[in-house]
Amino acid sequence: MVNFKEKSLVNLRANPFNLDVNSIDWVENTLKRMTVKEKIGQLFCLPGFSTDKNVLQMLTQSVGIGGIMYRPSDGKTVQEAHRTLQNSSKIPLLVAANLEAGGTGIVLEGTNFAKPLQVAATDDVELGYALGKISCSEGAAVGCNWSFAPVVDIDMNFRNPITNLRTFGDSPERVIKMAKGYMDAAKEEGIAVSIKHFPGDGVDERDQHLLTSVNTLSVEEWDNTFGQVYQELIDYGAQTVMVGHIALPAYAKKINPELNDKPIPATLSKELVTGLLRNKLGFNGLVITDATQMLGYTTGMKREEAVPTSIAIGCDMFLFTKNMEEDIEFMFKGYHKGIITDERLDEAVTRILATKAALKLHEKQVLNTLVPAEEALSILKNERHVEWAKECADKGITLVKNNNIILPFIKNKYKKVYLNVLDANDDLNSPLRTKFKSMLEEEGFDVHLRNRDFNIDAEAFMAGKRDLRTLEVMQEIGARVSDFTSKYDLAIYVANFETSSNNTVIRINWKGLAGMGDDTPWFTSEIPTVFISLANPYHLLDVPMVQAYVNGYTNNEFVLESLIDKLMGRSDFKGVSPVDAFCGREDTKY
Repeated sequence: MVNFKEKSLVNLRANPFNLDVNSIDWVENTLKRMTVKEKIGQLFCLPGFSTDKNVLQMLTQSVGIGGIMYRPSDGKTVQEAHRTLQNSSKIPLLVAANLEAGGTGIVLEGTNFAKPLQVAATDDVELGYALGKISCSEGAAVGCNWSFAPVVDIDMNFRNPITNLRTFGDSPERVIKMAKGYMDAAKEEGIAVSIKHFPGDGVDERDQHLLTSVNTLSVEEWDNTFGQVYQELIDYGAQTVMVGHIALPAYAKKINPELNDKPIPATLSKELVTGLLRNKLGFNGLVITDATQMLGYTTGMKREEAVPTSIAIGCDMFLFTKNMEEDIEFMFKGYHKGIITDERLDEAVTRILATKAALKLHEKQVLNTLVPAEEALSILKNERHVEWAKECADKGITLVKNNNIILPFIKNKYKKVYLNVLDANDDLNSPLRTKFKSMLEEEGFDVHLRNRDFNIDAEAFMAGKRDLRTLEVMQEIGARVSDFTSKYDLAIYVANFETSSNNTVIRINWKGLAGMGDDTPWFTSEIPTVFISLANPYHLLDVPMVQAYVNGYTNNEFVLESLIDKLMGRSDFKGVSPVDAFCGREDTKY
């Protein structure tokens, strides 16, 4: 039998808590006074789904939640919601946000700084620090004290539909360097980080939101990559770790050879949480599950068993619920059945309280400073943050491919431009299309913007019912090559497809008819063609024929402005690709 007992119980004086005597007294005395109901309430970090004061007071007083996480809203609204929650809570709350790419992770008016992959492309650790400083200072302005960042996954598989832009690339060393910069800034702002998603996303090509994804690395491979990342960042003081619904079969079986071959998500695996994260890596801090509505979790076992099992196997907090009342009931049932022992419950709650104490939340509660005054919102998108964002755009935009030296554009060489903007929004007058077209026109180009609205009735057309749009599409498909080349000197594609949960692939959805090439770059042998991605850096897989390819990583105003300067030669391309943008293929290079 495998012995999963931890090497030691919670050490409040050690990394990452480092508590003084008074804080230890607060943790221990608070725990002693708590009922079982109050302890179980602390296990839950719920979504902020309402700003109604009665609802918020129900969460803090009836449920007694330990934490909460809101999605982005306007600063005043989210700040006031946090204030209501903290004022009505007996024990101060951990207030979380996905502060991965700037203050916009919680505040709509915040700074949209940069996706982590753009920061990585600068190869400048100071901009890793800037990412943390902007994200955490703007989060703190509305009362956040817990960042579900930095993302420390390694983007090993270009087909992975969820890591991609959210990572610092495919190098463990770069991930560590950038994450440490972020952590330094978070510490200055009094915000706990949550490094994620243990045991490591970016290997599978599938999404843990939709199934239990599998990290297929061997024990040795994991130790030299994800293991190196987690060990260094744990030693550096990461306060919390978010565990993903990701299996790591090689390590689970090494720790427990009796396991069968069914992949078990780490959120339900004692082998991975207690055996690997706690015992081998020595993590003493708080462990939280990833969101538990995700299919990678819900399909692992019956939910009534899964909810308490996550705590029993070593997780300390339970993120979100499928149905709040039912999941709380499941947690209580699990406790009364003995799935969660008193010892394990007390360990989990001790870590929750210790994390709060390490952030001085108990002291701030007495001083009524858990949520700052409205004046704190003045930090949002301030001048320094904007300058940092401009610097990151300038240093991050990457010229991946430039055959025939098309870029930068030589003045007056290309006048007539065919522009095709590939975006989820196909409206001809969408904000991105309008913005990019006007920016090119301001540079003196004569721009034709392609209409990607493909709402046509081919059958009606063949029957002689020829509406205007269908006629335009048919004429475009059947046009002479010479007609096209006489109209345009240059073609520019701009793609804006971000990775997001529940998308199985991030690929280009060409708008065409019966295989005809009206939307695709069929003309690369006829006129120079430039492809620019403002998001997914791997589009060369689908457009290997283009002569020039640029990765911008983030669709924000700072990238767009810097991009135009680089296209026109007013600024050099400085970015260094943090991933293999050629997708491991030779044909994408030529």
